[in-house]
Amino acid sequence: MKIVSFKICPFVQRVTALLEAKNIPYEVEYISLSDKPQWFLDISPNGQVPVLITDDGQALFESDAIVEYIEEVFPALQPDISLEKKATNRAWSYLASKNYLAQCSAQRSPDQNVLKERSEKLGKAFDRIEKQLGDTPYFGGNTIGMVDIAWLPLLHRANIVEQHSGYDFVGERPKLKKWQKHLLGTGLAEKSVAPDFKEAFSKFYLSDQTYLGRGREVGNCCFSGACATDTCC
Repeated sequence: MKIVSFKICPFVQRVTALLEAKNIPYEVEYISLSDKPQWFLDISPNGQVPVLITDDGQALFESDAIVEYIEEVFPALQPDISLEKKATNRAWSYLASKNYLAQCSAQRSPDQNVLKERSEKLGKAFDRIEKQLGDTPYFGGNTIGMVDIAWLPLLHRANIVEQHSGYDFVGERPKLKKWQKHLLGTGLAEKSVAPDFKEAFSKFYLSDQTYLGRGREVGNCCFSGACATDTCC
């Protein structure tokens, strides 16, 4: 099968991370979203990535639909959970995916005030998942599942941002921090993106056009949590 992708798209990474977790072979074809080829527009009704082209040549679109297809066609990550648990997991997965664009917007913030404003929605989602997490390595158990895959793009990007600028989207959420560490420790984050992903991501989100990109230069006392007020940076 083939995935039509844009290199830094979190919706794509959700799909490829699931394929990697299931050890399913696949190809990737990258396109430019600013110059979409006609063949892509012909198979993608919404003109968005990802698109999965099955072995039978059927084009599937919308990441929610694609991951459900992969989970149903191939051996499930968690085969023994109840229908109620599956439904609950879909809901928690949706909470992640509907915040992908919120994180993307926050990462492009031109200044501190905009960053704070744009991060609020993502912070609320992180608060909710923090309350739901337990003491297990993964969401609800010792085995990686669909919820883990859905949150991986958010936590992967948060880690890159923190390494570059010191700004921590995760913040003082100990269970989420632990979960992030376990997920990144699987290696799925690196396996599910292009070899030059970090370079492409940094060029768009961590350039001198963004506040996060300038973080080290403008001083990162707010980034490190050292601020008592919003005016110290």
